[in-house]
Amino acid sequence: MAPAEQDALAVREQLFHERVRECIICTLLFASLYILCHFIITHFKKHTDFAAGRRSPDPRECFGGIQKGRFGSGQGVMPRAALPPPAPSVGFPPAVHDDEDAAVDRIALGLCTFTLAVALGAVLLLPFSIISNEVLLSFPQNYYIQWLNGSLIHGLWNLVFLFSNLSLVFLMPFAYFFTESEGFAGSKKGIMARVYETSVVLLLLTLLVLGMVWVASAIVGNDAASRQSLYDLWEYYLPYLYSCISLFGVLLLLLCTPFGLSTMFTVTGKLLVKPRLLEDLDEQLSCTRLEEAAVSRRISSGKASCWLNLNVELLREQFFAIRSKRRKLELRHRASPWQRNLGYPLAMLGLLALTGISVLIVCFHVLELLLDDAAMPRGIQDAPLGQVSFSILGSFGAALQVVLIFYLMVSSVVGFYSSPLFTRLLPERQDTPLTKIIGNCVSLLVLSSALPVFSRTLGITRFDLLGDFGRFNWLGNFYIVFLYNMGFAGLTTLCLVKRVSWAVQAELIRAFGLHKLPLPVTRSRRPGKPR
Repeated sequence: MAPAEQDALAVREQLFHERVRECIICTLLFASLYILCHFIITHFKKHTDFAAGRRSPDPRECFGGIQKGRFGSGQGVMPRAALPPPAPSVGFPPAVHDDEDAAVDRIALGLCTFTLAVALGAVLLLPFSIISNEVLLSFPQNYYIQWLNGSLIHGLWNLVFLFSNLSLVFLMPFAYFFTESEGFAGSKKGIMARVYETSVVLLLLTLLVLGMVWVASAIVGNDAASRQSLYDLWEYYLPYLYSCISLFGVLLLLLCTPFGLSTMFTVTGKLLVKPRLLEDLDEQLSCTRLEEAAVSRRISSGKASCWLNLNVELLREQFFAIRSKRRKLELRHRASPWQRNLGYPLAMLGLLALTGISVLIVCFHVLELLLDDAAMPRGIQDAPLGQVSFSILGSFGAALQVVLIFYLMVSSVVGFYSSPLFTRLLPERQDTPLTKIIGNCVSLLVLSSALPVFSRTLGITRFDLLGDFGRFNWLGNFYIVFLYNMGFAGLTTLCLVKRVSWAVQAELIRAFGLHKLPLPVTRSRRPGKPR
């Protein structure tokens, strides 16, 4: 074999090994995210009888249990032998229906886990790219980090973009229609009947959405070239559809993030122990103990006397809620002085500093947009990692960018679930139905997939958008980007000033004890009545 052929063979072999290594790394990363998301979803999902493998109860057993449990001797009640037999089931027996529902539940749960893993990967995408660039800058010749290259980062961006499209357009609508389907009327029941009905409904929905996007794109680009390009489904149609979804996600982030930045102070204040100047835990704990004792006496008196008409179940739920509150107050009361007097002020100062830095960066980016065209967000097809830092401050600036990206994402999620429109989507531990889990996964995926575009549009980072993330049509519009930055800075400042001013006023009133003063009562004189 000639030396030239040996060199070409060595190059192809090296490319093959690099490709296999990238596939293994991507598989391991996604498998880790999938396992983590599976535990998160099962923590919130509501347990069902068919998922636990329980059989449907026999009506005769139910009547028999009522007969024995309520009347004891069973006098005056129809005996069990005289009960009518259960009605014959039409189609499949109840156990088969339970197995079918359990299979549908598992399939939908797997699709939700996949979507949530993609959403978490989209959140980690930009921070991982920034950290990788700084690591390659610090250790350019290190043998153990040669696997961290531009090809791997570019492949991760393409996979996240592909899976985001797949989950939003196909997987999540399929999961929702699959859980709600029962099969066509007159057809044989089963899993495949549900699959057929779901596929037909999803096909009709896809045609409707594509038709709406075709009409919208034809109206926006009113020329022959745009209409001709609409027939190219893969190169123009789907990127335009995802561009609309991304624009919706970025606008949703614009509304949720400023509100979440101001709400973070309230959420942190509830989680941490406040100093004694701002919070009197002794008084709250004594009041809670007295309330718990009073409810306990009412429950005991209701059980001992048959003359009192009390709702014991409601009192029992109230008692458990008060006891849980009392235990939380006791844990906060046992907090150390360092945690009480140092943790809360440092947390509030940290939140205030991160919010102020974010607003200052956005204001500086607005000035850059007016003076330099290079400040506009743009997409690149190659990732030149390890050549230059994407921050003026070097590694410290890159670390600050990563912290700000995570902080903005957490704030957007807090603002999303705190807004009146989406409060009902807030998941509850072990009590969240599957349809609500699907809605949460779709919402988180929309927010997280727009996070890289959101961070680059606001100038939080200088890392350019890779792959198809930079192909959105509206990214090159100066007026949209400029107004977006101005809107974020204005809304964040307004929400922050309003929330902080109200919070400081409330804490001062509570610290000086003014909230205990009786409010003046003004009595209105009745019409026609003399004084």
